[in-house]
Amino acid sequence: MGRTSMCRMKIKKHKLFLFFSVGLCVVSFLYCYKTLHQEFLLRDLSHHKSSLKSLVILSGFLWGDPLSNNSFLFNTNNRKDVEKAMRQKNYDEKKQPVADFVMPDPTGPHGELHKRTFSLQDDHTPHFIHTEMGALCFRDGTDMASSKGKPSYTKDNEDQKLKHKKNSTVVEHTLKPGRNVSECVCRQGWHGPNCGVPTVIQHSNLHTKSHLKLRKVPRRIINAININHEFDLLHVRFHELADAVDLFLVCESNFTAYGDSKPLTFLQLLLNGTFDYIKHKILYIFLDHFPKGGRANGWIVDDYLRTFLTKNGLSRIQGLRPDDVFVLNDADEIPVKEGILFLKLYDGWTEPFGIHMRKSLYGFYWRQMGTLDVISGCTMAMLVSVYKGDGILLRRREYFSMPGFRQYEKTSGHVLIPWSIGSPVHYGGWHCSWCFKPEGIYYKLVSAQNGDFPRWGDFVEKRKLSYIRELIRTGGWFDGSTPHYPPTNPSEHMFAPKYLLDNYEKYDYLLENPYAKG
Repeated sequence: MGRTSMCRMKIKKHKLFLFFSVGLCVVSFLYCYKTLHQEFLLRDLSHHKSSLKSLVILSGFLWGDPLSNNSFLFNTNNRKDVEKAMRQKNYDEKKQPVADFVMPDPTGPHGELHKRTFSLQDDHTPHFIHTEMGALCFRDGTDMASSKGKPSYTKDNEDQKLKHKKNSTVVEHTLKPGRNVSECVCRQGWHGPNCGVPTVIQHSNLHTKSHLKLRKVPRRIINAININHEFDLLHVRFHELADAVDLFLVCESNFTAYGDSKPLTFLQLLLNGTFDYIKHKILYIFLDHFPKGGRANGWIVDDYLRTFLTKNGLSRIQGLRPDDVFVLNDADEIPVKEGILFLKLYDGWTEPFGIHMRKSLYGFYWRQMGTLDVISGCTMAMLVSVYKGDGILLRRREYFSMPGFRQYEKTSGHVLIPWSIGSPVHYGGWHCSWCFKPEGIYYKLVSAQNGDFPRWGDFVEKRKLSYIRELIRTGGWFDGSTPHYPPTNPSEHMFAPKYLLDNYEKYDYLLENPYAKG
């Protein structure tokens, strides 16, 4: 009887071992399949004419293969939901019909906007000003009337000095010998001996604030975004950041994130003069295809959009330097100007950096609790050496496990410590989610990727404009919940970007609830 029991136990152990062995083989097979699938996807992108292999950049750095397999990671979030949805619905993977669109005539005044290059130039804006006593003060952060001495030159003299220096790559930010920088008197919200450190930096978690120093040559700021139909927020971004950003990379596709065809509305607005006030700082990026597998798994699309935006855009920029700054945002994320300008003018901060953003829903009047803290930027040197020039890798918090991290940390000479502009109390920007009129929310529902489940656009009742208007009125969500938001007032600090408040009547639907009872 004892021998029989022992034999049974051995058989069970062998069965258990066999079961785990089969399971391991299945997992290994799925992993290999996923890797090969992504390799084919990236190979399509690498065939693009603007491949980064042609870009020689950054003090002896030469782009390696910019589209290696490990530069495009599969997002495992919501994997169970994805698998469930794939079982429930047979997704059509056939090529979607392409919307009618006409690219600019190559021989016309606009040329081929989606193929143009952009030459980065130095910013000669006189952000700092000397007083008669020799103090070097940040113009926007200094109360000149209270500062000791008067400005050593007027605005006209500044213009003359700027013209005199226009061929120079150096903007003098040094003190006159023997003078005390403490003569700068800071306005409220500004700090530091030169009054150039804004509150969103002073009260951030940056550990190297005591090591900050002014640069002689400002960095250049590159802000990259993908655009669908967030055109009002795009105006807000341009007006908020125009004085801080040197180049906006704006990517538009003739496909929605769901895979349906759509018109190139941003291109039309760009050509009809709507964005003439900022078009000299825009590099238009056109994504003319939908990634294979994106209809079934929306996370492929989500990743691919940022990858294409970054690689296509950077391959068309001339004159990049290692210390230039790359900032990647979603269209509904708007950084505050002061924080971005700080990155441009100061040395001593670490990387990568995030942004603490005030969270709003449907409009700035529904303020959500807490902040959205998103890793948003780094220097070009880190983007190339660690992230392999891939924007989607920047958005993740896995830089310390990437192959080039230790070598870049050693080369840069300082420990890489992530930090964020702003704090949960002092916002470094705004995140306005679903901030459209009802028709815009409807379009967002039907355009949404097939990955962030539940996909509310699949429910007919959720797409009704009457239902959407009620959500806006109550601040409710598509799952039927109605959170309690704290009361807000347009007069409160950081309620909304200044451009919206200065144009209140035009954008009142974003600033006050249009369906609230009087």
